Amino acid sequence: MKHLKASPGDLRRLFERAITIREIAEPLVSFDTDRNAEAIRAFMEAQNFDVVGLRESGRLVGYVCRNDLKQGPVQGCLTRFQEGEVLAESEPLSSAIQGLRHRSELFITVLGQVGGIVTKGDLQKAPVRLWLFGVISLIEMQMLRLIRERFPHGTCMSLLKTPRVKAAKRIFAARKQRNEEADVSDFSDCLQIHDKATILLQDSELRALARFSTPEIGQNFFKQLTPLRNALAHGNDILKDRWPALVDLAQEAEALLARLELASVLTNAE
Repeated sequence: MKHLKASPGDLRRLFERAITIREIAEPLVSFDTDRNAEAIRAFMEAQNFDVVGLRESGRLVGYVCRNDLKQGPVQGCLTRFQEGEVLAESEPLSSAIQGLRHRSELFITVLGQVGGIVTKGDLQKAPVRLWLFGVISLIEMQMLRLIRERFPHGTCMSLLKTPRVKAAKRIFAARKQRNEEADVSDFSDCLQIHDKATILLQDSELRALARFSTPEIGQNFFKQLTPLRNALAHGNDILKDRWPALVDLAQEAEALLARLELASVLTNAE
């Protein structure tokens, strides 16, 4: 990885602006409140829908869950939209992840009116995976920048065990064989995420910049982040055995990225 050309935060803000809740929301199927509840339930069972919207005078005012449907007009089963379960389509994906911590679905406004829905299953979609992988990749890039500032010319390798140094050198040799541009004095570009994390946490100055109060706290964070990165890279399920811990992990990753973007070893040395 090469030094970042963009100013700190530019790439993160690009992700936030380009990938919003709009990219994962589905249209909310809705019915008028004078419709028969049993007919709606039959429709929901046929389509495997858990929730549909309900309209009054043509306007979506609430919803009904399949398990709550009773006999007669569906009006009696109406649950009106409440604060905290409705988000704008322009909100960042992190808002959807946070909002789904204690809910099965969120309702999405389009042009000021509810028109969409997001469920936990939507968090498996490509835009969410792209966003999460982007955050993790930016963390790696910022860690590499700080490591290079702190340990110029590849001197960070002294903090790694021999097998990890050899692995980095093998990657470096393969790149060199392909005639890819490389700095012969610095193998740090070939480090894996757990190698960068090891260096960051072992060095007290870098650990302080990342604001990990102890190495153990940082190790626990990266112990969760690295498998998530691998699951994203290989197209695996990212919710199984990670929910609701994924909510906190995503929030902590964003916070770490923001801290790393502002950190500079060179500034501290002046």
